[in-house]
Amino acid sequence: MKNMNQMMKQVKKMQQEMSKAQAELEKKEFIGTAGGGVVKVTMNGHKQLLGIEIEQDVVDPDDVEMLQDLITAAFNDVMKQVDDLVAKDMGKFTGGMNIPGLF
Repeated sequence: MKNMNQMMKQVKKMQQEMSKAQAELEKKEFIGTAGGGVVKVTMNGHKQLLGIEIEQDVVDPDDVEMLQDLITAAFNDVMKQVDDLVAKDMGKFTGGMNIPGLF
């Protein structure tokens, strides 16, 4: 029984640490860029889009496709940054297990 109580204390401590880490992720901001920085996408650690900046010079009504590609590239860049940090930070709690929907 003593081992069970000790294990429950460890689980509770881990849950508190995970909650703290998740709160810290929400505060962090990541910036993805494309086209040498003409398009910037800002996101927090919970993958909430905070903003998009587009340099005026890159807006060409005759080439909307290029702008779409730049936005997509910047978005994918910032998503990778967030995913990499989440995997690194949360991996220490999950032991590398991929638990869908946990983060």
